[in-house]
Amino acid sequence: TEIYTLSLHDALPISVGQTVDLSDTAYTIIGVLPRSFTFAPGGNAEFWVPVNHFTPHEKMRTFYNFWGLGRLRDGVTPKIAQAEMTAIAKQLQQQYAVDSFNLSASVVPLSEVFIGDVRPILLMLLSGAMLLLLIACINMASLVLVRSESRRHEISIRGALGATRMRLIRQFVTEGLLFAGFGSIAGIAVAAGLIRLIARMVPKDTAANMPFLDEAGLNTHTLIFTGAVAVLTALLLAATPALRLSPQEIRNGLSDGNRGADSRLWRRLGANLVVVELAVAVVLLTGAGLLGRSLYRLLHVPLGFDPTHLATLYVKAPDSSYKTGEQMPGLYQEIVRRVSALPGVKSVGITSMLPVQCNCSIDRIRFPGRPYHGEHNDVDERHVNPTYLAALKASLVRGRFFTDADDASKPGVAIINQTLAHRYFPKQDPVGQRIANDEGGRPSVWEIVGVIDDVREGPLDTDSLPAEYFPIQQAPDHSFNVVVRTSQDAGALLPELVSTLHQINRDLGVSDEATMVQQVNATQAALLHSFCAWLVGGFAAVALILGIVGLYGVIAYSVSRRTREIGVRMALGAQRSAVYKLIMRQAGWLTAAGLAIGLIASLGTSTLMRKLLFGVEAWDAITLISVALLLGLASSAASFLPARRAASVNPTDALRAE
Repeated sequence: TEIYTLSLHDALPISVGQTVDLSDTAYTIIGVLPRSFTFAPGGNAEFWVPVNHFTPHEKMRTFYNFWGLGRLRDGVTPKIAQAEMTAIAKQLQQQYAVDSFNLSASVVPLSEVFIGDVRPILLMLLSGAMLLLLIACINMASLVLVRSESRRHEISIRGALGATRMRLIRQFVTEGLLFAGFGSIAGIAVAAGLIRLIARMVPKDTAANMPFLDEAGLNTHTLIFTGAVAVLTALLLAATPALRLSPQEIRNGLSDGNRGADSRLWRRLGANLVVVELAVAVVLLTGAGLLGRSLYRLLHVPLGFDPTHLATLYVKAPDSSYKTGEQMPGLYQEIVRRVSALPGVKSVGITSMLPVQCNCSIDRIRFPGRPYHGEHNDVDERHVNPTYLAALKASLVRGRFFTDADDASKPGVAIINQTLAHRYFPKQDPVGQRIANDEGGRPSVWEIVGVIDDVREGPLDTDSLPAEYFPIQQAPDHSFNVVVRTSQDAGALLPELVSTLHQINRDLGVSDEATMVQQVNATQAALLHSFCAWLVGGFAAVALILGIVGLYGVIAYSVSRRTREIGVRMALGAQRSAVYKLIMRQAGWLTAAGLAIGLIASLGTSTLMRKLLFGVEAWDAITLISVALLLGLASSAASFLPARRAASVNPTDALRAE
């Protein structure tokens, strides 16, 4: 009986000391880990067992299939550990006379493994959130300025009637705390809902590889930050009207000399704040546009096969039922026969690994007859049955596909992709050539019998690597994927596929049932780009709304302060169209200034985020023009209402207003 540790993710009636059966092998539970435990490189693991058995591959010193995890002693830096590991690797190479490969080692912080690939995205999202916070602060500052201007007369009267400075400050602080408190509570409620929505966007298996997501949400740090923002907001709301408490300001507030004119403070700051607000909105809109176009390009990258109407699932055959390699080809044939008989099924394929997943299961090949000096000729290695490539609708360039005759009794054959052919067989026909590797821990030679167009085996955002395909009958494995092309909805076929496989052998482990389209959309590259595009797009939408509201507020306030001036103009013969032009011109200058500054800043920020883009340049003209048009149209709409109100002013009423 072997022992293992269970990470309890489901509410199962399991306790320490119980025995469970895994692949006809008894395991005794010796411990239960916390529900929150995860180790990202291990994925969404539920069972943890000792490494007691090794495949022929894993016994090779040039095969890397394990994660080494170590805690450094106090005072030992990663650089020192790297030097020691490099020395150990060289010592092992000499001790075991490994001359075909250069053994090496690398020491990487575990945090880098967890967030190394997504750090740029996290930093960009943080920057987007800070820019959105900046726009909110600018809007708040504008509102406080307007409110302060509108209360000058009130504050002056209160002061003239005997209200002390501290009495007025207490009133302003109380008002500021109420506004900030209600705003913070509403923000926390919205944030809690959005966090739950975002969490549902990340599939369970993908979230298992990103343990930092468990820490994202409403915690002590976020609540402290929210409290700090609320306090600063309250101080801002209280401080601005408090500045009006000097004797000079009180006298000015009681006088009538400034009627019909904008205040000097508003002229200095109000319009400038809106320009900054619009510029920040342009930056976020440009980022969202670039990420949206990048996501579109990513999801429409050529795959080399047709992913529609494809159902997929992962199968693990128990070692106890299929102890010898000769039994596995029979299982493959039975699966193809039984699944092909299902209604709507057009073809069935079997592969060691699905496409568009990762550039892993790497093989290092040599070429018989050519000198070899330990070069790293690394290629993607896949084992497939004779009908797999046809089921994908992969294009055969030359040669042939595999047949049932390519079994273990025949010499090894292989199919390669165009990238491998161009890189290692330039200006020659690769069909009939041979490649060599250490398949199953022993030297093997394979004759190339076909060349196919590149099927994207690795992530969507990387270039296709050289790839080789071997008949799965000649190198059987207990773990494999089944791919089924159907004439109906692929998702509807999945339950029947699972049932059919369990009818063949109830002990077959079947998991990861999904359509190929779902598999593609659930890849890390697609999820990260989609996640980033949606979040930044949300930031940009809010920024646009706030920017337009800010512009509307500036123009509306300006119109309200210039009512008497507009009345005089109209009384002297100015037409309504002239009033429209007057107001729209003011809005146009603000929009043009914000747009110009924003586009210049966007070029800088988009250059910084170019590593997150796929198939799109940082200075993409279509995105920049679209942002300019969107902001121009939105600004025109926001300015039209104040302009219409100004043009409809009755000169007589306007002259009586003050």
